[in-house]
Amino acid sequence: MKDLNYYLNLNYEIKIRKLTGEEGGGWFAEIPLLPGCISDGETPEEAIFNINDAKKCWVETCLELGRPVP
Repeated sequence: MKDLNYYLNLNYEIKIRKLTGEEGGGWFAEIPLLPGCISDGETPEEAIFNINDAKKCWVETCLELGRPVP
């Protein structure tokens, strides 16, 4: 059975973009393959760090609910 560590070690594509001032500034990150798995940060590095934490929470929730993880 695939566990949390299995999924955390997969190399999911991360998309990152700079947010406009109207959007609050900083950087936005998402993992398109995991719907709703998004985060942000003041710097690109912070956004990447935060999206990895969001990925962990996303996968943990799916595993707890018995939902499939892509």
